Amino acid sequence: MNKVAVVVLAGTESHESLGRVVNALELAKELQEHDDEVTIVFDGAGTEWIPELENEEHDAHPLYNAVKGNIHGACRFCAKAFGVFKEIKETDIDLLDEYDQHPSLRNFIVDGYEVVTF
Repeated sequence: MNKVAVVVLAGTESHESLGRVVNALELAKELQEHDDEVTIVFDGAGTEWIPELENEEHDAHPLYNAVKGNIHGACRFCAKAFGVFKEIKETDIDLLDEYDQHPSLRNFIVDGYEVVTF
């Protein structure tokens, strides 16, 4: 079984960014369907995606919903820095602050995860 941490860093500002988040979620879905261990982290500008993808009208909402159970969380510091802290707090997505108010990617490495960034 593979262990993969998918990290979304792409913001919401471009069509290219939409492609990156969709590819991240597609990878997570594929891993999930093969019973691999997968976890998703939204970090940096990637935190902006959570309010977008929580919107049921967003084209990528069904894909997001399909992998939502594998979302580890979003960076607390970055959620504040990118102005989406309040919106994320209103969801069931955890705000991560394991290392200096950021998620600890090192913990994934120590636990044997391959870290893939988008």
